[in-house]
Amino acid sequence: MSTAPLRPQSYHHLTSPSYDSLNSDLCAARFRARAFAHHYNTWFPDPSTTTPSTGFDVLASERFKLLKTIIGHIANDEIFIEPPFNIDYGCNISLGTRFYANFNLTILDCSLVTIGNRCMFGPNVSIFAATHEAEVQSRRDNVEYGRPVVIGDDCWIGGNVVILPGVTIGRGCTVGAMSVVSRDIPEFSVAMGQPAKVVKKVKEIPREQGDGVET
Repeated sequence: MSTAPLRPQSYHHLTSPSYDSLNSDLCAARFRARAFAHHYNTWFPDPSTTTPSTGFDVLASERFKLLKTIIGHIANDEIFIEPPFNIDYGCNISLGTRFYANFNLTILDCSLVTIGNRCMFGPNVSIFAATHEAEVQSRRDNVEYGRPVVIGDDCWIGGNVVILPGVTIGRGCTVGAMSVVSRDIPEFSVAMGQPAKVVKKVKEIPREQGDGVET
C-alpha cells in the first residue's frame, strides 16, 4: 500500500491506488489544503478601500494567486473558481485553460483529477477520486483507494453533478444537472440521469491549438 496521494513535485507518477489515510504526510497535506480553503473561501477585498468598478479584477487576481499555491497544474491565468471551493490535497488537480466553476465545487483529489481546456461547471459539482471498499475490514484499517478522473476539453458540467472515481468524460460533453456519473461518457455526448446515460450526440468540432487531454 502506497502513501498516495502524491506530493506536488511527483504528481505525474501514480504508483498504487490504495493508501493509508492516516499517514502523517497525508494528514499534513490535508491540513495545508484546509488552511488554503479557509483563506480562499473567506478572503474579500475591503469594500471601503476598493473601487467597485475594479473590485472584481482585484478579487480574481488574488484568488488566482491563492490557487497557484496549492493546485498541482494550472494552464494559464484564465481560471475562476467561486467560493466555497474545497479540496482534499490540491496537488493532484490539473486545470486547463479558461476553467470556470460556480459556487461550492468539491474535489476529493486522492488520485489525479484532470480537467481540460474551456470547461465550465455549475454550482455544487462534486468530483470524487477517492473511495473505500464495501468490505468492512479495510475501512477499519483506514485504507482508502484513489482512482483518477479525467474531464476532456470543452465540457459543461451542470449543477449538482456528482462524478465518481475512475470516470472519464470525453471532450465536448454536456452533463445534465443532478446527474451521477458512474461510467465513462464518450466524446461529444449529452448525458443525464442517475446514473448518467447518453441521451444524444452533438456535432464534433476540431481541436484548438494546445488541446489534448487524453480521454
